[in-house]
Amino acid sequence: MLAIIRGIIVILFSIVVCVSGAIYCLFRPRHPDHVMVFGNMFGRLSKIFGVKIIERIPAEAKHYGPSIYIGNHQNNYDMITMSNAVQPGTVTVGKKTLVLIPFFGQLYWLAGNILIDRANRAKAHGTIAQVVEQIKNRHLSVWMFPEGTRSRGRGLLPFKTGAFHAAISAGVPIVPVCVSSITNGRIKLNRWNNGPVIVEMLPPIDTSGYTKEQVRELAEYCHKVMKAKIDALDEELAAMEK
Repeated sequence: MLAIIRGIIVILFSIVVCVSGAIYCLFRPRHPDHVMVFGNMFGRLSKIFGVKIIERIPAEAKHYGPSIYIGNHQNNYDMITMSNAVQPGTVTVGKKTLVLIPFFGQLYWLAGNILIDRANRAKAHGTIAQVVEQIKNRHLSVWMFPEGTRSRGRGLLPFKTGAFHAAISAGVPIVPVCVSSITNGRIKLNRWNNGPVIVEMLPPIDTSGYTKEQVRELAEYCHKVMKAKIDALDEELAAMEK
């Protein structure tokens, strides 16, 4: 019964936010601050799911300037756990097919996010150049999921290199954002209290010392840093629940 009630609330809330948000965006279409505003709204759904978000976002994060943010992509719950970490002037990169999702897809595009065609390698490769151009010309930050897909309980998957190519080419730092594991039944719709989830933003990683030939080295270093932090967060939660 609780799962049904939650489902109804989430559907109604999402439709209201997407429709009203799309109308609002029409007055400032594709403005980069839209993503943070509506991301924060969806983040409020964590209370509906009975999840307590423990946020560890440095106060100075708002002053990092253009950056590439990278996060671990676990499942659809990322929308309620990670969204509050989005900073002003930050857009995301998503699949072109997202725009086909009723209500949400239209808001996603109007909010200024970057859409890529993963079925076309040439276009996807050109998207990295587009990301770099937007970072430089519009002083944007870009949020990317370097795993390229949801991990769904398989741990932190190997990183693709697109985000790291973009960071090196644009000359901006990489800011890792780590979320403790929320898979393997941690969130159950029929359970009232689903416990805490930790979201922690790590210090920026300087990319100025890396060349394009070292992009894989940078990706592996960031993967190592994030995996260590996610493991530490999971251990911390396990200790809290004892």
